[in-house]
Amino acid sequence: MVTRQQTIGARIGFEGVGVHSGALVELSLHPAEAGTGIVFHVFEASGLIHEIAAVSGNVSSTDLSTIVGDRKGAHVATIEHIMAALYAMDVDNVVVQIDGREIPIMDGGSDVFVRAIEQAGVVTQRASRRFLRVLKPVRVELNGGFAEYRPYEGTRFEVEIEFANAAIGRQRFAGDLSPAMFRDELARARTFGFMKDVERLWASGHALGSSLENSVVIGDDETVINPGGLRFVDEFVRHKTLDAVGDQALAGARVLGCYRSFRGGHRLNAMALEALVADRSAHEFIEAPSRRMDPIRQVPLVAAAAPALGPQVL
Repeated sequence: MVTRQQTIGARIGFEGVGVHSGALVELSLHPAEAGTGIVFHVFEASGLIHEIAAVSGNVSSTDLSTIVGDRKGAHVATIEHIMAALYAMDVDNVVVQIDGREIPIMDGGSDVFVRAIEQAGVVTQRASRRFLRVLKPVRVELNGGFAEYRPYEGTRFEVEIEFANAAIGRQRFAGDLSPAMFRDELARARTFGFMKDVERLWASGHALGSSLENSVVIGDDETVINPGGLRFVDEFVRHKTLDAVGDQALAGARVLGCYRSFRGGHRLNAMALEALVADRSAHEFIEAPSRRMDPIRQVPLVAAAAPALGPQVL
């Protein structure tokens, strides 16, 4: 278990389109001091910068994606994939600069973000890491689904989904979160949707940037229409687990506990976390014991060629 806070070892740049807005977005991650957390800096054309901390109290919507900030003003949408990558790769402190209102969808999951973080490296900082330990079960229910936190020695996810569609059906994924597990088992799992919903989503201003390159699409005949098929047999539940990791990252501390959900999504994820934090008898905040460290060596910046719409590590 990592007991001290960490940041990235170099600035990382990305360019891509928002899956819902369809807008081209430039995004960059910057190393940050201990105690900063994950903070979005949203740039206006006028040069004005809005700061939005990536914490549950700033969530303004969980419809189709997780949004922080003021939906009618400065906000950042679809943050779950990059938050999942930072959380799973043990990164605590980063400033995320963005010139738009939605995180680019990239490959449809977290893989591009994970690979860029690995290339940049992480730097251990002097400050101790803060943890949120689950002390007793907390459960919420919604529309036939449920989500709950239970005490557990570690950070674990147990996610089950059920769709009345032959391409998906009922699937379950369970595992203890670690950088290796996330990279190998979850990061490449893509967001998904149904052709029957496309026109409705377009009419409401959503899915304008969705394509077969960044989304798994299920046709009217209940088959996957992507030419390459699925990356995992159970890619759908793996992506739902990825989303749950990203939504849990908004706790403001590392969660020590098991998160379970059935027929869940962003809304249930947010409700469960809110219920856990609201019940003071169900959790406690602890800090890993600190110990004397030598001054941290400055990590040299690394450079890499950036593929189209891909990351650049500087």
